[in-house]
Amino acid sequence: MSLYGLEDQPFKLLDESMATYKDLKIPCAAQVNEQWLEPLETEVAAAMTGGYDAVKQLDDIKLFQWAGKLLYGIIFNEIQSGIKLQHAQGEEFNISQSIILKFSQLHLMLQSINQPVHFEDFKPFSFFLFKVDNNEKEFGYRDEINTLTFSLRIKDFGLIICLQDNGANKMYHREVLLKIENKILHPIQFEEFCGRVFYSAYLFNRLPEYNILPVNNEIYIEAMPLRGISAKPLFDTWNNKTYGQVLESFWKNWGFLLLEIIKDPEHPMSFLFDAEGNFTDAATIELPR
Repeated sequence: MSLYGLEDQPFKLLDESMATYKDLKIPCAAQVNEQWLEPLETEVAAAMTGGYDAVKQLDDIKLFQWAGKLLYGIIFNEIQSGIKLQHAQGEEFNISQSIILKFSQLHLMLQSINQPVHFEDFKPFSFFLFKVDNNEKEFGYRDEINTLTFSLRIKDFGLIICLQDNGANKMYHREVLLKIENKILHPIQFEEFCGRVFYSAYLFNRLPEYNILPVNNEIYIEAMPLRGISAKPLFDTWNNKTYGQVLESFWKNWGFLLLEIIKDPEHPMSFLFDAEGNFTDAATIELPR
């Protein structure tokens, strides 16, 4: 927060009240904070200060824990403000059962920070990391609470984590990843891929379920098959107009409008690939970083 001057930056909560980043707090046992959270924060901070190469060396489970704790903290504060607003209006606070289940499962998985929790032959997330030619002063952060998706673009890297998809989004984008992995991206290219992932996370139509087995003081988590008994694909049908609206939001810094993005509805504008589907070298893109 201090590096990018965020402490006093205001933003609006669900009850329309204003808060600053330094105001946000979540309850935590002092022992857990001192023994587990602070060391995790210190390790992640050191890696992020080191940039792409250092972040790449970090265990992705630790990045999942760090991002999950951050997103869970934001959710906690948003729901607290929502409850206050509804109660002030004499109404009960309502939240969908599927969202409650997602939050509960994330909360359980976050216990892996301070307890022996074992993920049995799976990872509960999709993780993407790219080297990005960023403006060194820019802080790019985005989250989507309903899909538990998170992105961060700072220093010389950008990362995206889908916190509750059991790796489904990584599989969904595997063909694109084969073309862009290990490439240096222009910020607009990273934001384009972000738009793809945030949109696919919205299209993901399964609610992951788990077998949870406590053994002595340890917890074993086994993922149930995502496909289950349904023949329906894991992702709903991709719609280029909706995707274009997502891109318009992600490309806000460069001012591209929806009509430009989907001028050809079958082939939305792309800075990642040319008309033949080949990767576009970031050095050839003449846009501000």
